Amino acid sequence: MAGSSFGTLFRVTTFGESHGPAVGCIVDGCPAGIPFDLAQVQQDLDRRRPGQSKLTTQRKEGDAVEVLSGVFEGVTTGTPIALQVRNTDQRSKDYSELKDLFRPSHADFTYHAKYGGVRDWRGGGRASYREAIGRVAAGAVARQLLASWYGVETVGYVLQVADIRGQIDQATVTQEQVEEHITRCPDPSASEKMIAAIEQARRDGDSLGGIVECVVRNVPAGLGEPVFDKLTASLAHALMSLPATRGFEIGEGFGAATLRGTTHNDAFETRDGKTRTRTNHSGGIQGGISNGEDIVLRVAFKPTATIHAAQETVTIDGEPTIFQAKGRHDPCVLPRAVAAVEAMVLLVLADHALMQQATKRQ
Repeated sequence: MAGSSFGTLFRVTTFGESHGPAVGCIVDGCPAGIPFDLAQVQQDLDRRRPGQSKLTTQRKEGDAVEVLSGVFEGVTTGTPIALQVRNTDQRSKDYSELKDLFRPSHADFTYHAKYGGVRDWRGGGRASYREAIGRVAAGAVARQLLASWYGVETVGYVLQVADIRGQIDQATVTQEQVEEHITRCPDPSASEKMIAAIEQARRDGDSLGGIVECVVRNVPAGLGEPVFDKLTASLAHALMSLPATRGFEIGEGFGAATLRGTTHNDAFETRDGKTRTRTNHSGGIQGGISNGEDIVLRVAFKPTATIHAAQETVTIDGEPTIFQAKGRHDPCVLPRAVAAVEAMVLLVLADHALMQQATKRQ
């Protein structure tokens, strides 16, 4: 069993707990000679870190990344890349009562059941969103690989918080536009409404969910392995492994169920000497294989499970009790989830790119 590892040729293992000494990842399979920019890794981690705005948890972590192996003189060496971030602002006392009860909609009970009562109850342990640091760091390595090989560009953003949905041009949106707003929604009007809704939820001791959309440009045609390792299936697996995810769709997604084939089918044409599709209802993937168009996908996140309102639950002995969360928590995980969504998409694409290099006819 390898529940903490992901990928086939570009393989990533994350390690560490929320309140342990450090978290991080080991990336195995990255080819030698890929230009490596530590500042770009740090930039991606900064987009995930806590305390970055008034909308996020105020845990103060710099999330400074260290390279322990696999990089020399500015390029990857082909050996395992180890990246580590030390935890510096844990407040384990805020969680001391959790060792004796199960928080509603958290992983407390299920981890207790799986591991025979052995679990790290401080901040959620491995189920904490701090585990995503390893994913984001590894995704930053994949980003540099894919940019070097194909010029791949990945832009994730908050599309929706609760019932507030942004109007965003998938074809032109940039990461710079996304980063102009603390919500990471590049629609200024929707962003202001999202801020108000998130702040109200915090005042109410409650939380909100929403949708992250991600656009990937310059993906070459041909990535994806039939039948069970379709690119669509790999993306769904990767993105649904993120904490708090509850839905995944690509292209028209569930909306395709209401369309006719005459509307949904993407007609082929020749543009600039290449086979292209006139529309992109498929979201850049057909038959489980990339077709060269932009990959467009969306991930739904539930409301953050940790809320400050009082809730009924039970102790580890089955006794009814009331739980009211203490400490520092996100009233909405969406703004910080964008970096993790991008990371998982990049890890999938890097893995499939290596598989394609290994199997394509020379």
